[in-house]
Amino acid sequence: MKTKKILITGASDGIGRVTARELAARGHHVIIVGRDAAKTKRVAAEITGKVDWMIADLSRPAQVKQLAHDYQSRFECLDVLVNNAGAFFSKFGITPDGIEQTFALNHLNYFFLTDLLLPLLSASHGGRIVNVASEAHRGCELDFDNLNGENKYSGWRAYQRSKLANILFTRELAKNLKGTRVTANTLHPGFVASKFGHNNAGLWGPAVRLSQILFAINEDRGAKTSVFLADDTSVANVNGEYFDKCRVRKPSLAAMNDDAAVRLWQVSEKILTRFR
Repeated sequence: MKTKKILITGASDGIGRVTARELAARGHHVIIVGRDAAKTKRVAAEITGKVDWMIADLSRPAQVKQLAHDYQSRFECLDVLVNNAGAFFSKFGITPDGIEQTFALNHLNYFFLTDLLLPLLSASHGGRIVNVASEAHRGCELDFDNLNGENKYSGWRAYQRSKLANILFTRELAKNLKGTRVTANTLHPGFVASKFGHNNAGLWGPAVRLSQILFAINEDRGAKTSVFLADDTSVANVNGEYFDKCRVRKPSLAAMNDDAAVRLWQVSEKILTRFR
């Protein structure tokens, strides 16, 4: 088995941590990314195998760029990028860069980091990009006139749209990758009992906790599809698909809108121009 170098964002907790643990247990060199240095370092030390750690606030494009630069300086190659970092924010918030925080972290982070690391992935004998999305993408469309959420904000709707953006981005990326040795796929991890959503004040935090107790699967089960897409030989040449429970699943009609995918790509490029 070829040892892969695998970069996993949002890996200091939840399914990202489990994904890192499982892939390291298979003998791969795993590099985890977190926002809190002490916590990320501790998690890396707890995982058995070859594990390194890096720090970045992925809602800030400048830090995404620095992360990519630092990775390329430290490591000579990259075989798998797992874009896992994300969050749900019940209240409207703007990052110091003037970008709505859900859109910044859940979509622009995926888009920018993938683009910056694509040369390394292309040099791999079989580069893979794994984007964690969600079934939450169903029942919404992108509002290109209000991507920053300033006209009318709903935390849940912003989250839904960010997950829709993950799938649209992945499908357009996969088209651009045709004829190369790199593939891109996205997935629904399931409703997982993790600390996801616990950051919210008011009724949202307790509501998320209660729903997780009643309905959620554990983190080990939630990480299975991420691990599968990162390492299973059966999907080595699969490109542009949406997976649920390690099987291809058809996403919503809105997620298959090619015009929306192209427009999202163009808008994302425009927003990120000043950070390049």
